Amino acid sequence: MPRALSVEVLLRPAVELHSVTVCGLAAALCLVAPWSIALNPLIGIGAAVPFLMVGTVRLHQALTILRYRRNIRRLRRYVMASRSVPVSHERLFIGRGFRWESRHTQRLLQTYRPEFRRYVEPPRWFLWTRRLEARLEFAPAPFSALARLTSIDHALNPLRPLPPVGGLPRLHGIEPHEVDVSLPLRERVGHTLVLGTTRVGKTRLAELFLTQDIRRGEVCIVFDPKGDPDLLKRMYAEAKRAGREGEFYVFHLGWPEVSARYNAVGRFGRISEVATRISGQLSGEGDSAAFKEFAWRFVNIIARALVELGQRPDYLLIQRHVINIDALFIEYAHAYFAKTQPKAWESIVRIEGTLNEKTIPRHMQGREKRVVAIEQYLAQARLYDPVLDGLRSAVRYDRTYFDKIVASLLPLLEKLTTGKIAQLLAPNYSDLKDPRPIFDWMQVVRQRGVVYIGLDALSEPEVAAAVGNSMFSDLVSVLGHIFKFGIDDGLPVDAGHVKIPINVHADEFNELMGDEFIPMVNKGGGAGLQITAYAQTLSDIEARIGNRAKAGQVIGNFNNLIMFRVRETETAELLTRQLPPVDIFTTALASSVTDSSDPQGESAFTSNTQERIAATTVPLIEPGHIVALPKGQAFALLEGGQLWKIRMPLPQPDPDDWLPQSMRKLIEGMRERYADTEPWWEMHAPLEVEPMTEAAETTARGIAESGLR
Repeated sequence: MPRALSVEVLLRPAVELHSVTVCGLAAALCLVAPWSIALNPLIGIGAAVPFLMVGTVRLHQALTILRYRRNIRRLRRYVMASRSVPVSHERLFIGRGFRWESRHTQRLLQTYRPEFRRYVEPPRWFLWTRRLEARLEFAPAPFSALARLTSIDHALNPLRPLPPVGGLPRLHGIEPHEVDVSLPLRERVGHTLVLGTTRVGKTRLAELFLTQDIRRGEVCIVFDPKGDPDLLKRMYAEAKRAGREGEFYVFHLGWPEVSARYNAVGRFGRISEVATRISGQLSGEGDSAAFKEFAWRFVNIIARALVELGQRPDYLLIQRHVINIDALFIEYAHAYFAKTQPKAWESIVRIEGTLNEKTIPRHMQGREKRVVAIEQYLAQARLYDPVLDGLRSAVRYDRTYFDKIVASLLPLLEKLTTGKIAQLLAPNYSDLKDPRPIFDWMQVVRQRGVVYIGLDALSEPEVAAAVGNSMFSDLVSVLGHIFKFGIDDGLPVDAGHVKIPINVHADEFNELMGDEFIPMVNKGGGAGLQITAYAQTLSDIEARIGNRAKAGQVIGNFNNLIMFRVRETETAELLTRQLPPVDIFTTALASSVTDSSDPQGESAFTSNTQERIAATTVPLIEPGHIVALPKGQAFALLEGGQLWKIRMPLPQPDPDDWLPQSMRKLIEGMRERYADTEPWWEMHAPLEVEPMTEAAETTARGIAESGLR
């Protein structure tokens, strides 16, 4: 048979063991009793060597078959402690796996053939043991103990169950020779998209990436809408291990008492960015587009006035002046006239004294008399100031009409300024007694900081989306500044345009994504931004944006794709449609019998048996293969279309992952509030936690003293 048409068959009996047995017996006979085959001892030793060499080769071939058959049913456990994660300044470690080629498609399709079923499916004794365990679950003590004994997951237990990862082990077991799979760091600027349904390993992959990013000393920013306590614990442990706990910040909307503070609109390159970040959360569809534009204009007027007055904009100030813009108009007029026309107030007071219900214009009804007097004075004086003119145009609107056009803005501001959250988003910079630090993105980049953003989306999804979008918009502005001027702009020492990797890990990023996310993923690479986005399906992204074209625009900017198990066929096809078809060989057995027509001939019939080999074109992988992935395993499309099959290492507890008391209370509080299932890679008893009983100020000071910012 030509070599090009050879068909590899690894699902078969290990017939090589027969040769190994024969060679072993022959070698033993030559060494122990050479006289029995008419050999002297010296020649017996020489004759045993070839037998041993042939037996060794055949043993290696037999072990390959046995290992392949074992991996098809059960993979070896892959565990790695966090301290053992390889850290490189050239490559990003992902896990272990292999480059998927046409031969792997060939092997995978063979596992579905009926003749190989007994090598792929669990044996009968395995199924019988599992049924027995189910029946003995509530049996008396001696019998239930037997069920617990057979269910122990240990290598010495021949009846142990399969690991609780589901899926088909054959998807990874078809290649017995694994290698470390990694991604060149230069490819991360092209961004990475991680897709997978819930509880399949996305957060575990994020922990693996964060471990390496933190140890490399790079900027790490994590957006966690749900609030994963294990992720926060891992981040702090790695920062502590790398000596970077002084650069670690925790911002959590669910625990404002111990959270760092952040002003989403306090830093900007252009003053108009303040209005863009706030009004960007409003709906722009249909009739709402006009109200969104009005809201942008009024927020921009307020922000410009605050800056001119020397005040840093925040959500509380903007809400206060949206509700009552008269006060801001009067305050700015005081400051303006004090600089330009100190005697103007004499005329304003005189005009105010003449005002009554009849002399006040109809459109100014409901305004303070001082506001009406200032407006009438400006109409007479014909002064020009862009900020004052903007405020004047706002107060000249009918009060009822003004309330209507900003009605869509007030609910958003209420969400961002209600309760203790207002202390986080509108920090008091002059309160030196508050131990909670205040950070901004430029500060984080310059410090090479590690930031955990917990948005508490399970409790307040709309507030989480608003804060997340504001942070994204602020980050885009900072990236633009870094791209133009570098990170040391304005500092005494200028290091030039040094590009610092800024790693942004956005878990469930579809919940945070808006129009601000598109320019960040599209143009942020020039400033060193490296986004790793985690989501469940493509439909989540499209539903969040509300536009299929924009969703495609976002997806098109991710050059690397890692796909865990998904339940949506369209999501799986995002990977499979990018792969070329391949040719595989199939075998078919054909038999025929022909009766002889010659009654005088020597044979009554002739028979013919053939094994035919045919080439068939099939997809490299099917969407059904992605749906059947075990937990912790994924297909990865890396470096311009190279398909890899990978599996991540399971986490091994580290004895030195200790936490300060303040951080432990925060994590335990998250575990209490965010009830979740046990990790998919192990089953253990829940951790007994102590409720948070200390006062908020004491806890916050404890965090500051322990080095957590």
